[in-house]
Amino acid sequence: MTAPRLALELAVTLRHDGHGGVADDLSDTAGLAAWLRERTALLDGAPQTTADAALLAAVRELRAATRALFARAVHPRPASRADAHRLLPEDEALRRLNTAAALVPTVPRLDWAPDAPPRARSRPAGDPPAADRLTAALARAVIAFLDGPERGLLRACAAPRCVRYFVKDHPRQEWCTPSCGNRARVARHHERRKEGHGGTDER
Repeated sequence: MTAPRLALELAVTLRHDGHGGVADDLSDTAGLAAWLRERTALLDGAPQTTADAALLAAVRELRAATRALFARAVHPRPASRADAHRLLPEDEALRRLNTAAALVPTVPRLDWAPDAPPRARSRPAGDPPAADRLTAALARAVIAFLDGPERGLLRACAAPRCVRYFVKDHPRQEWCTPSCGNRARVARHHERRKEGHGGTDER
């Protein structure tokens, strides 16, 4: 997974819980800490920090902005059902995203190991708080995703009760996971049977 895909990973911390409801991987600080630990490599330059209430609020605000902008990106297709009824206004989503990205100014730095080619990387200017570095890194991943080629492949899963976004990796892909595809096919089958029984009753 590349760093811009971190944006998608953030958006889908809201997901179908398997029982018709919505699960939130960032419902508390323990969930945030676990999510961040699993993505240490993608958060290069953003040190691990305590997942306290302030950081949780900042990341959840950034997620709300991300999902609002993802909804805009998939338009005119339907947005994810998780929060389609309560999406942030687009100007507020953009303000939140850009404010978070600006928390930590960066400067270019050249690294050149003896047995490797030179590599340019962006590094934080000064010594900003670890929580700001992490929030800014997430925001920059969202910006990179929305500015990159994968934005055009972004879709909201149309399976019943699914709330996830996904990148359409294959021309025939319609759902975020095979289980969602199975659920959608079952739902269509039931709908066809119901319509068929309705037609019989009317006769």
